[in-house]
Amino acid sequence: MLLVGACEKTETRGRSTPSKDGRTYLVIVESPGCAAFRIDGVPWAYPMGVPGVVAPGRREITCSDDSNRIGFEVTPGTTFHFDYWGP
Repeated sequence: MLLVGACEKTETRGRSTPSKDGRTYLVIVESPGCAAFRIDGVPWAYPMGVPGVVAPGRREITCSDDSNRIGFEVTPGTTFHFDYWGP
């Protein structure tokens, strides 16, 4: 458990952990009541809690109705767990 905590990086909108295969992933952990999500304007095909491949860099998440736009950064080779929709 100590090693997992040591490799985890907490950020404003969530936390990053090294991915097992070196690819870059996003996991949407919480929702403000969205029926579905968009990442950079494209519908997100994965349900909450399931990692999906995403390009590293600056990303933008919205509900499917394009409300509540929030930007966040995904570091290459990590799994970013998005869990904060607040201000």
